[in-house]
Amino acid sequence: MEILGTILGLLKVRVVKGSNLAIRDRNSSDPYVVVKLGNQTVKTRVIKRDLNPFWDEELTLSIPNPTPPLKLQVFDKDTLSRDDKMGDAVIDLQPLVMAVSMRNALPLTLTSKSETELHRMVACKGNFLVKDSCIRHLDGKTVQDICLRLQNVECGELELQLKWVDLPRD
Repeated sequence: MEILGTILGLLKVRVVKGSNLAIRDRNSSDPYVVVKLGNQTVKTRVIKRDLNPFWDEELTLSIPNPTPPLKLQVFDKDTLSRDDKMGDAVIDLQPLVMAVSMRNALPLTLTSKSETELHRMVACKGNFLVKDSCIRHLDGKTVQDICLRLQNVECGELELQLKWVDLPRD
């Protein structure tokens, strides 16, 4: 997991839902989320006329070393013009990478428990978190539930879950 320029693992980003998203059409929006990690880009489906969309979509990205921040952008899909921006957020993945390193160093008895908290991120203005976010080892997987306040927009939040997937060992 330490070699520079390699893939550390896979990141499954489950985009759960948006809340109180900005209006960009007449009285609603047609939102979708674009997720970027380095030069990789994936996106959710468009949900028509909904300011509180429920996607529950899992998107997979490879985690490069060094690991850049995860960037999220919300857009309103338009047919006849450029899609409108509905906010963005950035997630620093270093705490997740460090938690996975720590998990790998834990005794097997601790990692075989159903749930072990590895790291807690405290919500503050600098990290976009609406509430504290816990990175935990849950049933053999490292996961983080996150609720983010969108930036560069008048309102809106995104709820997601990050799940680290180890690469098969040789």
